[in-house]
Amino acid sequence: MKEKINSLFIPYLPTASYIDRTDGINGLFLAIEPHPLAYEPWLGRDTKPKVEFKMAYGDDAVFLKFLVREKHFRATFKQINDPVWNDSCVEFFIGFEDDGAYYNFEFNALGTPVVGYGIDKEREIPDAELIKKIKCIPDNNIAGNDTFPFNWELTVVIPFILFYKHRVTTLKGINCRGNFYKCGDKLPEPHFLCWNNIIADTPNFHLPQYFGKLIFQ
Repeated sequence: MKEKINSLFIPYLPTASYIDRTDGINGLFLAIEPHPLAYEPWLGRDTKPKVEFKMAYGDDAVFLKFLVREKHFRATFKQINDPVWNDSCVEFFIGFEDDGAYYNFEFNALGTPVVGYGIDKEREIPDAELIKKIKCIPDNNIAGNDTFPFNWELTVVIPFILFYKHRVTTLKGINCRGNFYKCGDKLPEPHFLCWNNIIADTPNFHLPQYFGKLIFQ
C-alpha cells in the first residue's frame, strides 16, 4: 500500500513582517490552525509527547510556532550548530519544487539553532552570521500536569534570506515539500515524532522521500 502524503496549506499574512515586535509575531498565530505531529515511526518507551505546530508566511519570512507537552525536558546547548537534537528539540525541513536538496532547521527549547542544506545527510552549513538572522522566541514557563509536567512553546521567524541557495522573493503559489519533527535523543526516554510518516528501520529524519506537500496559498 502506498504511504499517504500529507498536504499543508500555509496561509499568507500580508501584515506579517520579519521586523515585527515579539508580541506582534505571537499574535499572528491566534487564528491559525494547529497541526499535530501524529506519527511515531520508532516507538518510544514512555508517554508519547503531544506536539503541534502552526505555520504562516509573509512577504519576507516564514513564521512557525511549536507547542510541546512532554514527560521529560532537556535544554543545555546554547551555541549555533550545537547538537540540539540531544535536547528537547523541534525541527523543520523544506525543499523547493524539484530540487533534490533541502534545508533543515533544528531548535532546542532555548531556541538554539542548527541549519544545513544539502542532499540526505550530506549537509552544508551556512555562515553563523546568516543563521543569527533567525528569530527564536522561547516560552518555557508554561504550567504542566502529572502526565506532561513540561510544557513549552517556541516561535520561529525564518527570513527568506536563509534560503540562501535560492532567490526567494515570494512563496506565494510555490509548491514545496517538507516535514516537521520532534526528538530528544539524550532524554531519559528518547522519542521521534513527525508530521508526515516515515518508513525506516532506524530513526532518520533525513529521508526526503517522506516529505509532505507544502502549499503556500
